[in-house]
Amino acid sequence: MPYSSPVSDHRFILENVVGFAEVTKTERFAEATPDLVEAILTEAGRMCDEVLAPLQRDGDLHPAVLENGVVRTSPGYDTGYKAISEGGWVGVMADPDHGGMGLPVAIGTAINDMMAGACLSLHLCPVLTQGQIEALEAHGSDEISALYLPKLISGEWIGTMNLTEPQAGSDVGALRAKAEPNGDGTYKISGQKIYISWGDADFAENVCHLVLARLPDAAPGTKGISLFLVPKFLPDAAGNPGERNDLRVVSLEHKMGLHGSPTAVMEYDGATGWMVGAENGGMGAMFTMMNNARLAVGTQGIGGAEGAFQKALEYAVDRKQGAAGGTGAIVEHADVRRMLTQMKADIFAARSIALACAVAIDMGKATGDDDWTARAALLTPVAKAFGTDVGVQVADTGVQVHGGMGFIEETGAAQFFRDVRVTAIYEGTNGIQAMDLVARKMMDGGEAMYRLLDEVEAGAEAARGSMPELAEKVWASAESLREATEWLVAQGLEQRFPGAVPYLRAVARVLGGHFHLTAAMAAGDGARVALARFYIERLLPEHGSLLAEVRVGDAGLYDLSPDDLAA
Repeated sequence: MPYSSPVSDHRFILENVVGFAEVTKTERFAEATPDLVEAILTEAGRMCDEVLAPLQRDGDLHPAVLENGVVRTSPGYDTGYKAISEGGWVGVMADPDHGGMGLPVAIGTAINDMMAGACLSLHLCPVLTQGQIEALEAHGSDEISALYLPKLISGEWIGTMNLTEPQAGSDVGALRAKAEPNGDGTYKISGQKIYISWGDADFAENVCHLVLARLPDAAPGTKGISLFLVPKFLPDAAGNPGERNDLRVVSLEHKMGLHGSPTAVMEYDGATGWMVGAENGGMGAMFTMMNNARLAVGTQGIGGAEGAFQKALEYAVDRKQGAAGGTGAIVEHADVRRMLTQMKADIFAARSIALACAVAIDMGKATGDDDWTARAALLTPVAKAFGTDVGVQVADTGVQVHGGMGFIEETGAAQFFRDVRVTAIYEGTNGIQAMDLVARKMMDGGEAMYRLLDEVEAGAEAARGSMPELAEKVWASAESLREATEWLVAQGLEQRFPGAVPYLRAVARVLGGHFHLTAAMAAGDGARVALARFYIERLLPEHGSLLAEVRVGDAGLYDLSPDDLAA
């Protein structure tokens, strides 16, 4: 059974679960009619199934390599990327003034989910470019926007983000890259950056790097960082790639997974760059790209989970073993059925959270309403962390469903785990996402969270008539989360941070219950009701133990010294 894009699942969630109809009622997105959305998702799904999915295994077996300073990408990736760019999928959410489709982020998120499920390594390339497009739309000068955005949106040029340095990982403020004014409006960029996904590609006319660097005499830490656009080839007078810039790929990392995606060590040796945004305002400008990327990375986790689930289900249906009853396939075994159903239930929950986050982003953009913007900010770390946690857990479970054959590389089951594992690490580790949720996103005293919980409880109240048992469980979980949130916001950060990860997961568990209940109410009966019952009765109760851990704070956390831990 080849990969099949979950078009119907996305349509159902958009139409019945996350309130996408509100987005289409706005003037900005009025053209995103149901017929257009169906056509877009169907065509994107076809491209994923027929063009990208066949490249998944080849990228793993034949990784990108660096030859004489040139990155040679995996076989067929040029054809796959051409299908993405010529289909307009890079610029699906971009401004029509520069050639984009101008579609809602919710639609772009659904498409990214399907592309990631088909071929995660290749999907990384356009999703990074999408982040750069958003950053330039928000912070680029008119000259930069006019030159670069049409090329990036069309897919002729690709974009990267350069933050990390050998001595400065998550502590971006410790970076040492330098930017010296040339006196003509350009800057001389020097320094080394690591972990640069798609730092080069032989199928792209130009590679445009967004690089964080420090001006002379700039303040230490993040306050003294500026952002620069540094292309591989300097555009000539006609805007075409001209002279080679003073930058190079030093090496490619040897990675656990994502072998088809070249992860470069980049060296800038007085390369010519242009400032993006305000002087010393680099972090604010880069965060535009990073916030875009955080939702996208959560979506990558969900897509990876979908691919792993489909692979496991195919194996479980075909594999005959033991006295399972029915067809004799292992899918009839209770534990295998439990694993598969949990995989599907968690994917639905994570996908709904990601699309709800995207809808909030769209509504914030379309209406300017601060409450929608606050909701988008609140849901972003949850979508990123839970989406990628689900990706890792589902891929791991997929190996387990395969049994011993899952440990054999030829089956391809392990690739999903190896590929998706990094998503819980990059664009801010999931621990950092959780700390952001309980700190910065709670600076409003928890008001955005309380408004969200009001909706969860209202949805449960509306479901009491037809699904009383499930409704009561969801309502009670929301009330427990409300009480834990009240306790949390009364604490200092030293008490919030130790329980940040379980708090975020508890939020995701409760939201998952809400969205499953909403789906069950919309469907009325059948498979979606059965899936909701499984989630609410078997997975939602986890929120209780998670919230108990939250309330422990830092008690006992530092009782064991490093020597004790090593003993």
